[in-house]
Amino acid sequence: MRLTRADWVRLLLLWLGGICLRLTMLAVPPLIPLIHRDLHLDEKAVGALVALPILVLALASVPGSLLIARLGVRGALVLGLGFIAVFSALRGADSAPILFTATFLMGVGVAVSQPAFPTIAREWFPTKIALATAAYSNGMIVGETLPVTLTTPVGVLPLANGEWRWALASWSILVIGSAVAIGIAAPGRGRRPGVRTRWWPTWLEGQALRIGLVIGMASAVYWGANAYIPDYLDQTGRHDLITPALVALNGAQLLTAPAVAVWDRLLTGRIGFIGSAALMGIAQIAIVLTPGPLVVVWAFVLGFSTALAFIVTLTLPPRLAAAGDVHRMSAAVFTIQYGTAFVVPLIAGALWDASGLAVLAFIPGVASAAVMGWLALSLRIPSDSRPQARM
Repeated sequence: MRLTRADWVRLLLLWLGGICLRLTMLAVPPLIPLIHRDLHLDEKAVGALVALPILVLALASVPGSLLIARLGVRGALVLGLGFIAVFSALRGADSAPILFTATFLMGVGVAVSQPAFPTIAREWFPTKIALATAAYSNGMIVGETLPVTLTTPVGVLPLANGEWRWALASWSILVIGSAVAIGIAAPGRGRRPGVRTRWWPTWLEGQALRIGLVIGMASAVYWGANAYIPDYLDQTGRHDLITPALVALNGAQLLTAPAVAVWDRLLTGRIGFIGSAALMGIAQIAIVLTPGPLVVVWAFVLGFSTALAFIVTLTLPPRLAAAGDVHRMSAAVFTIQYGTAFVVPLIAGALWDASGLAVLAFIPGVASAAVMGWLALSLRIPSDSRPQARM
């Protein structure tokens, strides 16, 4: 299928927007030891700091659906990216309350923006939904990889004279630029005459509940790993492995798209989900049992397996939802997904604090991998990328 110049511009905008959805959120894990020490946070607070935007994604996905219905996908996306840029920069204030408040409001921006992407993928590329989904999901993965790669020990933190506050704020520059580009160049909503735009999700419609739980378990494992691997390595005397492990965890996700392209039928079916769940469980156990630098290898395996489950389930709402309802189904899926992804890492941090044993922080993630594999057994996965009428 040949792409026009306009198609390439739209794919570029999707990719840039996807980067901005994760860029500022993943700027925190490499800086956790510095933030931890300066602001005297315990492990529950560390878990909450990483997971707070995820909670907001759960709480604000439905309002994001409302904004899409009222402003259109472009308007909602530009507004959301503006929130991300402004409040991400404000996290650098020298105060734990301001840090958490700005993190919450930054999460609102992400939550408002995210439901726009499945909708815009369906509207811009009705016959190439998988391609459009790959563009913004790859952008999200790049947005997860850049900050953990370029923050420490070389890159943003040294340029900020070792000051984590300025290092956090600097990532907002790319978000501002992307918001301006999308606002100028993105096509309008293209509302269909006579079609009333609804916004409140039908929670049990199609497979929204099951899809949300499946992707939620994978997200819980991923965000939990980003929250606790840095402190776990720091406390076990392997501080020098924090950056390599985070780079491996997040960078491994870049391989999922080529893998799916080569082994499409295998990886996008139930075997792919069950294999991902098994690898997620094994990798987490190996991270706490493997000494030395081999932890980086297992972080790589963990990142690849969580991303594979994430990308495949992300294509389902635009393929399953009826015309005009993609944002509603997406809002339901994201609410369930991120509610799950918030609660599980918080439980992990509470277990660590209560017991004093770092190994217990990974037990909820292993359990999540098992639950994801069980739930995926009954998913009904379309065999092609064409939109379904209604499920």
